[in-house]
Amino acid sequence: MTNMYIEKVTLNNLAQLQKIGRQTFYETFSAGNTGEDMTIYLEEEFSVGKLTSELSDSNSEFYFAILDNNVIGYLKLNFGQSQTELQEENALEIERIYVLNEFHGKNIGQLLYDKAIQIAKQKRADYIWLGVWEKNPRAINFYKKNGFVEFDKHIFKLGNDEQTDIMMKHELKTDAGQKPGSR
Repeated sequence: MTNMYIEKVTLNNLAQLQKIGRQTFYETFSAGNTGEDMTIYLEEEFSVGKLTSELSDSNSEFYFAILDNNVIGYLKLNFGQSQTELQEENALEIERIYVLNEFHGKNIGQLLYDKAIQIAKQKRADYIWLGVWEKNPRAINFYKKNGFVEFDKHIFKLGNDEQTDIMMKHELKTDAGQKPGSR
């Protein structure tokens, strides 16, 4: 994985983002959902219009994991009012970390997660939070391993199906043990 790097996504990368977004979401969730619900979700959430809006939002950032000039995963972060729920200024939301199935277990998700932590610290966030499907034990275990704890649940609509996401958060501390931004 020596040729792997992380790069910020711009509007110029919209077609690549749409492709990796649809492919990784499908790989991750198609087995547990109907074809109809998957089609609805993929068409709505990864439309050119929606992705253009998200890429143009100064409170959202996307990053690609790139290996040998191929996008193999991506990360989406939200700040401030662009967070899907909490919308607290001292928080950062990881909305998405997805990696192509063939690269699972190769530390790509961890590298994307580490990028999220780096950005959260730069933005002086006190904590990172996210929602993860209750039927995705691989992701739940990944986040627990990284220090996340469950604090709530919310409904995630996939097509016509209402599903339960576990909301998890991770408090950030600086090296001195203080929260970022505190004195």
